[in-house]
Amino acid sequence: MTKLIFISNRLPRKIKRSKGEIRYEQSVGGLATGLYSLASDMEVVWIGWPGVPKESLTVKQREKVREDFEKDGLIPISMSRREISDFYHGFCNRTIWPLFHYFTQYAEYHESQWEMYLTINRRFLESLKQIYEPGDRIWVHDYHLMALPRMIKEEYPDSVVGFFLHIPFPSHEVFRLFPWRREILEGLLGANLVGFHTYDYVTHFLNSVRRILGKEHDFGTISNGRTVCKVDAYPMGIDYDDFALGAQRSSVKEYIDEIKDKIGDRKIILSIDRLDYSKGIVNRLSSFDRFLTSNPEYIEKVTLILVAVPSRQKVDHYELLKKDLDEKVGQIEGKYGTIGWAPVWYMYRFLPFDQLLALYRTADVCMVTPLRDGMNLMAKEFIATKKDGRGVLILSEMAGAAHEMGEALIVNPNDFRSVSSAIKEALEMNETEQVERNRSMQRRLKRYDIKKWGSDFISDLLIAGEEMDKVTSRKIVPEIVNSIVGDFGKGKKRLIFLDYDGTLSEFRDRPADAFPDAELIDILERISSRKENHLIIISGRDRQTLDDWFGGMNITVSGEHGFWLKKKGGEWTLTRSFDNNWKSRVKDLLEVYTDRTPGSFIEEKDHSLVWHFRKTEPELGSLRSKQLTGDLLDILSNTDLGILEGNKNLEIKKIGVNKGSIVAKILEEGDYDFIMALGDDETDEDMFRAIPPEGLSIKVGFRKSNAKYNIESVGEVRDLLRRIMEK
Repeated sequence: MTKLIFISNRLPRKIKRSKGEIRYEQSVGGLATGLYSLASDMEVVWIGWPGVPKESLTVKQREKVREDFEKDGLIPISMSRREISDFYHGFCNRTIWPLFHYFTQYAEYHESQWEMYLTINRRFLESLKQIYEPGDRIWVHDYHLMALPRMIKEEYPDSVVGFFLHIPFPSHEVFRLFPWRREILEGLLGANLVGFHTYDYVTHFLNSVRRILGKEHDFGTISNGRTVCKVDAYPMGIDYDDFALGAQRSSVKEYIDEIKDKIGDRKIILSIDRLDYSKGIVNRLSSFDRFLTSNPEYIEKVTLILVAVPSRQKVDHYELLKKDLDEKVGQIEGKYGTIGWAPVWYMYRFLPFDQLLALYRTADVCMVTPLRDGMNLMAKEFIATKKDGRGVLILSEMAGAAHEMGEALIVNPNDFRSVSSAIKEALEMNETEQVERNRSMQRRLKRYDIKKWGSDFISDLLIAGEEMDKVTSRKIVPEIVNSIVGDFGKGKKRLIFLDYDGTLSEFRDRPADAFPDAELIDILERISSRKENHLIIISGRDRQTLDDWFGGMNITVSGEHGFWLKKKGGEWTLTRSFDNNWKSRVKDLLEVYTDRTPGSFIEEKDHSLVWHFRKTEPELGSLRSKQLTGDLLDILSNTDLGILEGNKNLEIKKIGVNKGSIVAKILEEGDYDFIMALGDDETDEDMFRAIPPEGLSIKVGFRKSNAKYNIESVGEVRDLLRRIMEK
């Protein structure tokens, strides 16, 4: 039976120790409940850490925990105190967390902690290896395991891996500060599907991939070696019924009565958060302070219930935050408090679920104003509990939830004046408007709940698996290589078409640097030295460069995408005659764009002009290429000129001449019993289309293609060519 394997830092069940004994406790939250409900036709297994250092358990206890957990499909990961310190408290919470939440001043960068991060990610891989079987689907969660998808793909190339980030992904300007930025991006691109809460985070990720790795995307799809990675937004929901129906329980109503007895008829403003600098709790208190100063009529008529749940107490910044919070609460109490009234009801502790629901139900206003938050489910939970529709949500525009909950009062948490005004607006909003706003949000939240979020992601992951199967079925594997080698050996008259850049040689920032190395020269000479082989290199390069590189070899060469042809032992001939009167007008435009685009340059060939932008800042290069294309289309209309989009370049040339026309011409001139063509980009698709059905066409990379097969890299192309020469 196919398994669905969840992998996260924490298991949905944790260990509690008391007087030397161990007991188990289910983790609070709807994620586990939501995920478990998704796969009725699949076995569910979950890999994660059970919450205690391994030194706190005896060997016998560790064995019992593993046995008890595995009965329920839970695979516990073991970590020592030092590993927890360096991995979790260190790299995860002192490096990734502050950086990804834009608190760059708090981020620490320690090589030893990065190494520990990789070590723990590999440990998760080792646990996966014990249970993984072909066909299983894997879903990795959150920032603790961003290196894991690539590790899984290296171990199981045909596996289907999803990844979801539950925190923000920062802009490129912030992410570029990260010393191990390439490794993290490459780790994530090992997944077939990468999910974020909002399209902002998707955009930031794709932009970082483009700028740092130089990889472009096609509508959110990135070709990465043999993996095709789809990137999309999946705004996480809540277990709506758990909050909506749970708020009606008698135990919750008892807590509601206690709260009302204590508060009386005063209006209640609610603030509940983990104690974290990203939550903006001190800013929230400053806004409340300003509200009371600006609106003295509300003194003794409103109470702020402030719940701060302890979090990451071993990190210095959190101790300082707790001190600042305590001081701010004291200032407000001293400034406004009276004998019969405390403006802030401050609780520094975890709240049981029923008490949380009671606070949501009784609150007139809920302030959710983080400085930065991936989603923030508390905003959704508050709205879900409002059966009568009354209550107002004040929501930070910096929270991912703001993209879905536009009916809330959206504020900038750093603008104390506007937050103060929002508090007053919320307290004075009429009931009709409250209900209208909340009902709209409730319908949306009920429709897109935690189960819908998870099912959408898994559905797309299954589709990614089907796409992976298609890729796998077309990939050049050893069996196919053996078949190609066998067919080549049987051939009496063989024809081999080879593109150059991206096929025989890797791309370089400067095209001139991609000259053939000694290994490639040896491969080409060995193939072309046998009289039964006809080797043709079809390139976009100019004829002078091709002459310099291959002029002394016994091969046929075509330049400028089919304009020029030099048969082995012959001279260069023009396949079609054209005038070049158009060049001056087009070149003037290209020079304008070159001046405006640092790093770009113009290459002039006999019958075409090429604008290169490989060395340009990626975002600017992409923008300028689109702008240039638009301007070129205007001046090329009603002409026989066209624009050929290559890899980081635009080539302007006459229509009707391409690599396919050269292939057709060569095929007409001979009768071959073995035909093979290899290429990597859009210009090679004409070549693939011209290959007869009995021929072999092979695409380098895994983008969509007319080729029969895909091969992963330039290195594998060379390996294949070496293999066929063994015959």
